[in-house]
Amino acid sequence: MFRVVFMGTPDFAVPSLQALLEAGYPVVGVFTQPDRPKGRGGRIQESPVKKFATAMRLDVFQPVRLRIDGLDILRSLAPDICITAAFGQILSQEVLDIPRMGTVNVHASLLPHHRGATPVQWALLMGDSETGVTTMLTNKGIDTGDILMRAACPITDDDTAGTLIDRLSWMGADLLLRTLRRMELGECTYEKQVESEASYEPLLRKEAGLLDFNEGTEACLRRVRAMNPSPCAYAHLSGGDLKIWKAKEVMAGDQPILGVAGTVLFADEKQGLVIATADGAIELLEVQAPNAKRMDARAFLRGHPISSGKLLSEVRV
Repeated sequence: MFRVVFMGTPDFAVPSLQALLEAGYPVVGVFTQPDRPKGRGGRIQESPVKKFATAMRLDVFQPVRLRIDGLDILRSLAPDICITAAFGQILSQEVLDIPRMGTVNVHASLLPHHRGATPVQWALLMGDSETGVTTMLTNKGIDTGDILMRAACPITDDDTAGTLIDRLSWMGADLLLRTLRRMELGECTYEKQVESEASYEPLLRKEAGLLDFNEGTEACLRRVRAMNPSPCAYAHLSGGDLKIWKAKEVMAGDQPILGVAGTVLFADEKQGLVIATADGAIELLEVQAPNAKRMDARAFLRGHPISSGKLLSEVRV
């Protein structure tokens, strides 16, 4: 079996590391991002990969820049192969030259589509009907290396980024083991990516969560799902932002409900909190006011009365 060094950081990476251990691969070291402050209190937190690796009594390394302060450590571990899954650092050629079998990355899209750090969110934003995972041989580009294997899955109407990332993480773990077995047997194919079919999208920042009701109903609903759980969709209020965790389309029978985009059409416990879009209306189902807890929108209205007819940006809570 290959002597493995694993590199990963978020929850998505944990199933791949777990699968390697359960399959008996000798994981001689785990690299993950440094501990960082998180949340409103700024409490220092370990990455999910570090927590799991520590529990498994693996050696964990957290270089700020692997190519600078982790290179000697990596060389000393003498890996046959490196495995990356959402590690969060671009690997230099010096790093890539160390493992004799190269570096295999587990990427949460069907490459060459949706290269970049947030492929799942972009698949939802763009209304893709399916996505999947790809194992690829890493090179100096961003998700540009040779494709080793792919596995596809449908995107359901109820999927959020959170549910889809969780599903893909386990698919990726299974695909990784199948890829390694094929490599060990010398049966793995190396498929060049077709650049004319490639797409690359940037990392999504908080600002990407802002709902533009002029985009229309479907686009607003895709954004809510794509931004859940992070960075979370939101709408401007007078005095703060209202996070929107869940929403649905609202119709009058089989006809759309029309109004000026961004206007509060209904705001009561019976009809819910309904906002007009460019081509219809959506009901906000789960919301979170500034400095408050996430809650059902109808329960929110009991403590925060809102008048219909106003633009949501004019509402103060």
